[in-house]
Parts: sequence; C-alpha cells; structure tokens
Amino acid sequence: MKIPLLAFNDRGIYCQQADVYLDPWKPVKNAIITHGHSDHARWGNQNYITHHTNIPIIRHRLGEINVTGKEWGETFVINNVKFSLHPAGHIIGSSQVRVEHKGEVWVFTGDYKTEDDGISVPYEVVKCNTFITECTFGLPAFNWTPQAEVLTEINNWWAENKAEGKTSVLFGYSLGKAQRLLKYLDTDIGTIYTHGAIENMTNVLRPMVNFPPTTLVTRETKKEDLLGNIVLAPPSAHGSIWIRKMTPFVTGSASGWMAFRGARRRRAIDKGFVLSDHCDWFSLLDSIKATGAEKVICTHGYTDIFSKYLREIGYDARTEKTQYEGETDEMEKEVETVKEIQE
Repeated sequence: MKIPLLAFNDRGIYCQQADVYLDPWKPVKNAIITHGHSDHARWGNQNYITHHTNIPIIRHRLGEINVTGKEWGETFVINNVKFSLHPAGHIIGSSQVRVEHKGEVWVFTGDYKTEDDGISVPYEVVKCNTFITECTFGLPAFNWTPQAEVLTEINNWWAENKAEGKTSVLFGYSLGKAQRLLKYLDTDIGTIYTHGAIENMTNVLRPMVNFPPTTLVTRETKKEDLLGNIVLAPPSAHGSIWIRKMTPFVTGSASGWMAFRGARRRRAIDKGFVLSDHCDWFSLLDSIKATGAEKVICTHGYTDIFSKYLREIGYDARTEKTQYEGETDEMEKEVETVKEIQE
C-alpha cells in the first residue's frame, strides 16, 4: 500500500519521506510552521522552519528556539522531498506549505484568507494534486462584506461613542486581528490605546508595517484619559478587572462569528463587526477550484458539511481531525498571554 506524501497522526501532519511535520501539535524533531497563532506554532520542537517574517512572532511567543527562515517560493529539499512556502494572507508572516515528491504535489494551507488586508502578503494560488484546507467558516451563511466597508463602520461607531462621551473598547486577537484593526483606525477621531498583549505583539511587528501610534493602558491610566478614545483589547479581557477602569464604555468585537446574531448576545458585546482572517464559504470554494486539485482534505471548522458539499460537486473530499482551532475558541486562544500581562 502506497504511503501518502502527507499523513495525519497523533502528533500532526507528517511527511514520512522527509521526516518532517507541518504545524505539529505535539513536540517533534523537525517542524515546518505556517504562522504564529498558538494552535499552529507550539513549543517543544527541536527544529523550526518558517517564513522569515514569522520568526520574530514565534520567538516572541515561544522564546529562544532553533528556527530557520525561508523566502516566499524558495525551494528547500529534505531527503529528496521539495518544500516551499507561499503566502496564505491569514496574518503577517502566514504561509501555505507546498510539498512535492516524484511528481506529486500537496499543499497545506494552514489558515488563510483571500481578501488582501493591506498588511499581510496576499494569498497566492498554488497548483496541486491534493489540497489540505481549513474550513473554519465552511457554511454558505458566511459571506464577508468587503474590509473597507467594515472598517468604515468601525470608525463611525468610534466617532458616535466619542460624541456621547464614552470610551470604545474593541476586541480582537492580539496577533493578526488587532493589527488589522489598528492599521485602519482613524486617528483624527482620537487616541488609540492598547492592552499590554496587543501592545507587545504590535511592537514586534512595527518593523514590518507602518502602524499608527498607540498608547499602552497602564495602572496609571485614568478613565478620564480614555473618554472618547478607543482601546484595543484581546477577547479574554472582556469582563476582567482590567476593563472596569474604562467606565463608561461601549464594547465591540471584530470576528467572523459576529455574522451569527446570537454570538454577540452570548458574549455580552454591544456591537459586532463581521471581520475574519479566514475565508468565507465562497472564497473557500474559489480557492479550491483555482488550485486544480482533484483531492481535498478538510481540517478544522465545519469539516463534515463542507466536505460533503465538495463530494456532491465532484471532488474526492474527506475530513481529518487536527488540534487546530481556527476561530472556534477565541477566548481560550488569548488566555495565557493575557494572564501574563495582567499578573
């Protein structure tokens, strides 16, 4: 029986021929990492390979690790298997992994989005035979509004809150979403304040992107300083002691899950903005078609529904279980970082 070029086991996605894992969830000898989110870049591997712009991100999160950086499209060969990294458009430094051996090509997307957010290198179509895709938002109900419209809505919301003498508190992941929001906040409205987790990560990324100035919220910050201004914070800061000094404040959350009416209500958020760093239903389908792949493997997200639809339209599609989260648990994703900042 032929051994697949990439196989799923209890440690991650494994290329046996090269003895390399892609985004392993348990410690391994050799790991190729797609991006810096904690469900894809974990501590404990002996050797890391990633795009060079992701190195400062994962070092910030994982500490001093043995890591090698690659350029986009740079081919590196391990035991006759060819690897290369290609832009995924998910967050800064995010990549897809192309794997080729004996004329067979597989692509692992990691997390990705096809809309150009202006801060990440835009997603690149990579032709392949087998496409391993996330499907975090793999339901027809998810159909994103263009980024520019959502960001205008956010700035208008901030201006309205300022007119009412209230502080705007906007929640987004400390890596990725926060920087996407920060890049386009209108500083003519007021000052942008940040939670420590977001300030620290943004400082890591400032050498790569020209972000507006920010002011860190500290113990010395008075609520009078914040009135009419905006505070960027990770989702898990909601309901914390830290946020009480913001009173009176209005909360907003930027997430793909805000497309579900109940999501904002369940999280006690005043205003939801539908903005995701993942593909919507239509972008997923367009991406798969563009690769020319005959086989599709669906990982995290609405895997069963999405793979069933792919089979109905003619693809050889199946699912595989992983420990990637997508945006399925945004509160948990930030917990460790936020604990560290608030202690």
